Amino acid sequence: MKTTIDIPTEELEELIRQTKAKTKKEAVVKAVMDFNRRRRLAQVAKLLGTFKDFMTPEELQQTRKEK
Repeated sequence: MKTTIDIPTEELEELIRQTKAKTKKEAVVKAVMDFNRRRRLAQVAKLLGTFKDFMTPEELQQTRKEK
């Protein structure tokens, strides 16, 4: 999708340095992909600890000792 946006020059230059991108487009695409990945990870992190069927660390240790 083609979009025209105004990104502050200093921010874009830093983004290019941080991502080691060769072009402005590559830097922006990497930043968007990273943002989306972090959002997905945050959603998964909210679920951690809410599963009732998972073993506790103590139960896991006991199971390992029995084997």
